[in-house]
Amino acid sequence: MQVDNALLSKLEKLSFLKISDDKREEIIEQLSQIVNFVDNLSELNTDGVDDKFAMSDAATFLREDTPSCDTSINDSIIKNAPQSSDHFFIVPKIIE
Repeated sequence: MQVDNALLSKLEKLSFLKISDDKREEIIEQLSQIVNFVDNLSELNTDGVDDKFAMSDAATFLREDTPSCDTSINDSIIKNAPQSSDHFFIVPKIIE
């Protein structure tokens, strides 16, 4: 995948960010490096690796799953939202 000015403009629009002209080349270079790194990962041969492979054999600590609801947390988060209704965030449509 080639990261160019057109792709960066599309990402700006989707993310509602504005990248200054003097930073555009730097951002394009950084995004290209990230994409190249991910492409390198896809070349790894993982045929003999178990699907449940983990770096540690220690068991995951389990806790009791008890439901709880603290509405004060919800209210404090919603009050900082630019737009909300019935305890939900209102966001602009971004699907093209």
